[in-house]
Amino acid sequence: MKKKGISDFSGKRVWVIGASSGIGEACAKALLLAGAQVALSSRRIERLNQIAELGAVNQTLVIPLDVTSNIQLQTGYQRILDTWGGVDLLLFVSGMYVPLRADDFNIKVAEQIIDANLMGPMRAVALVLPAMLKAYDGHIAIVGSVAGYSGLPKALAYGPSKAAIINFCENLYYDLLPLGVSVHMISPGFVATEATAQNDFKMPALISAKEAAYEILTGIEKGEFDIHFPKRFSRILKFLRILPYPLYFWMVRHFVKI
Repeated sequence: MKKKGISDFSGKRVWVIGASSGIGEACAKALLLAGAQVALSSRRIERLNQIAELGAVNQTLVIPLDVTSNIQLQTGYQRILDTWGGVDLLLFVSGMYVPLRADDFNIKVAEQIIDANLMGPMRAVALVLPAMLKAYDGHIAIVGSVAGYSGLPKALAYGPSKAAIINFCENLYYDLLPLGVSVHMISPGFVATEATAQNDFKMPALISAKEAAYEILTGIEKGEFDIHFPKRFSRILKFLRILPYPLYFWMVRHFVKI
């Protein structure tokens, strides 16, 4: 089956989860400019309301929720169904990042990261899939990270959560391709956001959230499964994945100054 993109976002019903800042906010604003109907979700209702004001009348829905709460997600999705009748694109951007290394490992923080970054997308996908399968149409886009490619410093819980997202998206793609539902796996490198502002090291190939949103929406328009950027950085990390472990660890120690 040929891969399927969205040639025109105008009039499309898009649920952006994680829309209050960073990549999610930039995507939401770009989608509004493109004429999409955008349901805005995150925990920060004040920020969502500010973004919603950029849209036309009836172009937005503000749906505050916590992705670790299945009840809140269910309630939010039901509101979209009652108002718009469905979702054409689920864009899950929400994520949690806390730098962790083995010499200061906090299992409670790790559990929170896994719950938000892995179970959160799974909960959302489980909600929208039945209607998409019935319609033989729809798009699911999940933002992971190049940190999921291989083990990297300060990502003891974040990295595994994003590696699991890669595996989850691969399985979704394989299962859904013949069933009319498109899957888009999004792996950004370093993007200037509130989360990366925590980093105390130089971030190579750092890009803006607006640039990230452009890469994401362009990739979805083209129907791409593997949307990774910036290419000058993500391609290097893809190459590192195929190296023998002794060489991989040597290169990380010598070239990743963290």
